[in-house]
Amino acid sequence: MTQQGVRWSADQVLELAPDAASRKAGSKLGAAGPWSGAGSCEEGTVWGLCKGSGSKPYQTIVDLADPAGLAYKCSCPSRKFPCKHALGLLLLWAGEDDTVPTVAEPPDWAGQWIAGRRKRAEDKRPVDGGSSPAAADPEAARRRAERRAERITAGATELEQRLADLLRGGLAAAEQAGYGLWEETAARMVDAQAPGLAARVRELGAIPGSGPGWPVRLLEECALLHLLDQGWLRRDRLPEDLAATVRSRTGLPASADGPAVRDRWLVLAQYDTADAKLTTRRIWLHGAGSGRTALLLSYGAAGRAPELALPVGLALDAELSGYPGAGEHRAALGERFAAPAPLPIRPPGMTTARAAARYGEALRADPWLDAVPVTLGRVVPVPDGDAWQLADAEGQWALPLSPHARSRPGLWRLVALSGGAPVTVFGECGHRGFTPLTAWPEHPGDAVPLC
Repeated sequence: MTQQGVRWSADQVLELAPDAASRKAGSKLGAAGPWSGAGSCEEGTVWGLCKGSGSKPYQTIVDLADPAGLAYKCSCPSRKFPCKHALGLLLLWAGEDDTVPTVAEPPDWAGQWIAGRRKRAEDKRPVDGGSSPAAADPEAARRRAERRAERITAGATELEQRLADLLRGGLAAAEQAGYGLWEETAARMVDAQAPGLAARVRELGAIPGSGPGWPVRLLEECALLHLLDQGWLRRDRLPEDLAATVRSRTGLPASADGPAVRDRWLVLAQYDTADAKLTTRRIWLHGAGSGRTALLLSYGAAGRAPELALPVGLALDAELSGYPGAGEHRAALGERFAAPAPLPIRPPGMTTARAAARYGEALRADPWLDAVPVTLGRVVPVPDGDAWQLADAEGQWALPLSPHARSRPGLWRLVALSGGAPVTVFGECGHRGFTPLTAWPEHPGDAVPLC
């Protein structure tokens, strides 16, 4: 429940599911049968008891209004976040009937958890005049930063020599050497405390033998890595924004020290990527008043979904603070003033030609940028041989869909939504093509997630 009294749709609830299995299991629990004692309060909390395999029902509670973020609590043993019971409870609450009535006070077991969470959030608020532990000894922090910079410089210098050796010996030698050479080089960059360089080196190792044209792709990526190396070694000569971008791409942490911008932030898209150690969640936002596009990142251990979850199509009244860097979209979520609620707007669209030009402009500020967020207005998905593209409904230009987009079910959702008619599509435009993430029909309608 939102503070405006508007409930979410079932699609928005299911967007919170950490995986397809949870989505399916949660959908089965979205009926009244297994639930008892369900209720909600005007502040934005939903609770209920769900019958399980044991003698005691699972106590499930969802807090949609906590300023610290959307939160779930369930007595089941699941390690997924949110679990199927939390999803089922939200689906039950999102229904049209009065299965989940609004009451004045939650039961004791739910009220205690809510009160504890509110108190912890209050305790985390900074006290006027206080200082964080990190700022307690600025001289020690400065010395640590200098030592790390020296190690990164040594690593970047070594990496330059290895790139020179590769080009001197010929790219064919990269395929013969195998992945071990790249992994050993990446390990050296980790030792140098340059995780950004290490990640790019590992990406190089996957290119040889990856298919026709791999030498060209390897040379391009080597050139970008060389450019990043040189940017670090000459960072004191760069404009401050570009120097901040180089530090970020190298792997140095940064703080969201930009001015806080309060707005009603429409959730454009949310999707996860995962590797062996980490799950990364990307949430794209659009400021209704500022017109700004912002990116929130949150992380979870391997196999577990990150805690932050914001359903697509809802908006939150909150403050965001930006990270430093040229053309940087990443921001940190600050104080939230209301629970997420529907907002009947969509970002303004642009032509496919303008989207391609925007990516080119962004590369001037950040040459290592894979893609930029753009919203295409009045485009139609059309086949192009074995591939697909988004063509302007009025004009002769089109953008090819990225290989990743062509392999996802969201493509067929987009085709079905369009039915040959123009649609508005938000996504990421880069050198591999356009990856659609969310779409809207031409006439007023809800956002349709594609990822």
